[in-house]
Amino acid sequence: MTSDNPASAQVQLRTDGDVDRETLAYARQKIDAVLNRPGLPAVTGEVRITRATAHHGEHPWTATADVRVDGRQVVVLAEEATGHEVVDQLQGRLRRQTDKAAHTWDVGRRPVAPPWRGGRPGLASGESHDAHPA
Repeated sequence: MTSDNPASAQVQLRTDGDVDRETLAYARQKIDAVLNRPGLPAVTGEVRITRATAHHGEHPWTATADVRVDGRQVVVLAEEATGHEVVDQLQGRLRRQTDKAAHTWDVGRRPVAPPWRGGRPGLASGESHDAHPA
């Protein structure tokens, strides 16, 4: 699903700086594991892994993901000391955020109008009162 070629993939994997092939392959494997899960709607966008040229910083590796899950935008950022650590952090955050985007609104949660605007008190959306007062 991830690719360096924009025409062949829905999610593009890009790099900036001195990113080695091993880290790139590891990132592609981890990102594909998150985005190719069964039940996840269509995902499009871009993941970028950057290694800073100045290595005196504490976290020279950064990763950003800007993807759309079924039309909902998900942005994830990660910073770490090594390439594998930043990919692992990105994977965990991306999994949580894509799960939220894919499933939170599918449950049918909608704001409930307050009683003074016609809403029924004590009722969350999708619930119904089956009990009748005696």
